[in-house]
Amino acid sequence: MISINNLTKKKVSAVFLKGVAKIVLKGENTGKGKELSIVLIEAPAIKKLNQKYRKKNKPTDVLSFPAFVSKSGLRRTGKCEEDFLGEIVICPKEVKKNAKENKMAFKKELAFVLIHGILHLLGYSHEGLKKEAEIMDKKTEKYLFKINL
Repeated sequence: MISINNLTKKKVSAVFLKGVAKIVLKGENTGKGKELSIVLIEAPAIKKLNQKYRKKNKPTDVLSFPAFVSKSGLRRTGKCEEDFLGEIVICPKEVKKNAKENKMAFKKELAFVLIHGILHLLGYSHEGLKKEAEIMDKKTEKYLFKINL
């Protein structure tokens, strides 16, 4: 089950978000019946979360909160034993700002950050190793292509 909780004034299609999430989860072979929470919040709220968890005193477009992290810190083992994967928090205002800066449609930027967030929940990282970042970038592009964006 993929739950969507929009706490903003911006209208965002829950059907679109769920569709993107399902494509990524299926593509990553997470198994059936996985649960994921997607929350849309305003800039001040995500700024507080970003400060608390990443020590960055500014708003960001997306944060991922995995429900489980293996001993190695990475999860990428194919099927997941846990039913609840975690929560992705997205700030539509920041997504819109980034879309404008990147000369990209809002919908594509939104899909990008959601894919990015899900990959983080599944243990992928772009921090530190260049190879890891390349893997994450390739997967993101693959899923954007699959959803025709």
